[in-house]
Amino acid sequence: MSDDFTVGRCPVFRLFLVGLGCLCLSYPGLAQPFRPVSLSAVTVRGTAPERFLAGQKVQQIDSAMLAQFRFQTLADALAMTTPLALKSYGDGQLATVSFRGTSANHTAVLWNGVNINQPMTGQSDFSTLPVVGFDRLSVQFGASASAVGSDAVGGSVLLGSTPDWRVGVRSSVGIRAGSFQNHQVQGGVRYGLSQKSNWQFAGNTAVYQNQLNNRYGSTQRRGYFLESAETRQRGLIQNLYARNQRSQQLSLTTWLNDNDLVVSPRDMAGRERTRTQAARILATYETDRTTLKIGWLRDVLDYAKGDFDNPSHSRTDQFLARAEREFDWTLNARNARLTFRTGGQWAHYRTQVDGYGGQLITENRQDVYALTRLVAGRWAVSANLRQAFVTRFSPPLTPSLGADFRAVDRARTSLTARASAGRSYRVPTLNERYWRQLGNPGLRPESGLNLEAGLLARFQPNARLLLTADVATYRNRIDDWSYWNPDYGYRVENLQLVVARGFEWAGTATYTTTHWQIGGRLGYAFTRSSQERAYGLYVNDLIGKQLIYVPIHSGTANAFVQYKKTRLTAQMLAVSRRYVTFDNSQFLPGYVLTNLLLEAPFRVGVVRGTVQGQVSNVTDALVLNVKRNALPGRSFSINLNVSF
Repeated sequence: MSDDFTVGRCPVFRLFLVGLGCLCLSYPGLAQPFRPVSLSAVTVRGTAPERFLAGQKVQQIDSAMLAQFRFQTLADALAMTTPLALKSYGDGQLATVSFRGTSANHTAVLWNGVNINQPMTGQSDFSTLPVVGFDRLSVQFGASASAVGSDAVGGSVLLGSTPDWRVGVRSSVGIRAGSFQNHQVQGGVRYGLSQKSNWQFAGNTAVYQNQLNNRYGSTQRRGYFLESAETRQRGLIQNLYARNQRSQQLSLTTWLNDNDLVVSPRDMAGRERTRTQAARILATYETDRTTLKIGWLRDVLDYAKGDFDNPSHSRTDQFLARAEREFDWTLNARNARLTFRTGGQWAHYRTQVDGYGGQLITENRQDVYALTRLVAGRWAVSANLRQAFVTRFSPPLTPSLGADFRAVDRARTSLTARASAGRSYRVPTLNERYWRQLGNPGLRPESGLNLEAGLLARFQPNARLLLTADVATYRNRIDDWSYWNPDYGYRVENLQLVVARGFEWAGTATYTTTHWQIGGRLGYAFTRSSQERAYGLYVNDLIGKQLIYVPIHSGTANAFVQYKKTRLTAQMLAVSRRYVTFDNSQFLPGYVLTNLLLEAPFRVGVVRGTVQGQVSNVTDALVLNVKRNALPGRSFSINLNVSF
């Protein structure tokens, strides 16, 4: 077991507790209301690449929807609200997502503007990212390397933290108890204070611990093996903010996470343990025009099978610095607005992995970029350019161009057309380059070209009814796709040319009266993703076949009815068959998964709370995971969240 990072022992954890204590001691009246000071608003620009992605589809998950997944992971939230393809190894085990027919390695995950993908594998395990760890969630579809950087070939998941500047102290505690002896606990406090000075302060502290015992009581379900696994997850979120009347803002955000997974825990010979630990610390300074960031990220992975006393150990540290400057101009009397942002980022990696031979591997990565947004009349246009520099690599120049046009812009009706084109790239992972015997230091970065077009409509015939619709079509061509080639003992090579194409549709409807609100969202995605170039005789038959684990059809449905504050929600996910062999001869069957959630508020004096009752997999559908094992059937949970 690694001692590189443990939440309870980590010096950073202690530092923040000491800092929080000093902050409280410095303001003995913290729990009392403060006299508010009028401060100018600070525009937070450093964590919003969406502004420069005109012409591309971006789906924002609102706070009400996030609250329903408060005790669940990012994988659960995305599966039920977006058309992304989820690949899971089992309940509480590795979970990754696929954007528009690409792989998990083609998804960038940004936390407050910083890519947090694991450098060794080039992806994020979404089962280790609890929803309690962030306040904002946006999903950007299609290549966005010009604005985001490496990995954003299929799309990006954008996570963020938001300050709450209200004066006073607000605390909350949440408890969840569920089937299979699973339980979770969360606690947090938000605080804001200001005095007669020019500065205002805010922050929040949150801790969580999840224990998924997954005691199913049976090893089989409808003839399929039901694999047991135990997961313990705990973490700390600490965010501190300060701003003044001169539009300056300082923030220090921290996320410490410790995930301990044991598969088949009662099989002493065949059991497997994977412990992943992450420390993410980011300091940001912002003004109206300038953003500066410095950060440190550490990823630790320990793996053992059978004997847990001598695990395989991996550790990677990333040190980063970023500087950006933004300029705005009004171009003419019609108030056309041109925004130009230019910046650069430097990152230094230090990694030591048993599978690399144990030696220290270092690498530098630099990015320079220019982002442009023009708003003129009914047009919004983005033109971006990025060039990356990586030790021993030459990533391609990645330009992009996109536009939104409001074809109809009336008080109750709007119709916006969008289109974009952009290059993308992916720097090979550390495993792909440095793994003993199988790694290939001579790999070329993957290169893609993404084309996209879509329509967004909004119709509100009266104050009570709101209808929206969003349709998008795309084509993404990815060359030099890295592949572990079985012809050469599974050595990594740039072999595949993959073309992903398809379309997505989503529609929402909301009807509101004095006490009632009824609404829903439907989504559908058609995805064709296939290899289009042969690199050996044995793969000629694979040309044009659907990539493995990418469903051709998928859909989501969310419907709710709310009376005052009591809300009943139904969530549905439908997925077609997923092929598990490259020749499409074998597949996992499709399924329909349905969840029900009932939540009701209560208040006792100054204590407010919400009780949630949830039924997962209401129809007891059979769902098979990547290992072709069955996932658990119908389950129940009750959640209690109390705030003071």
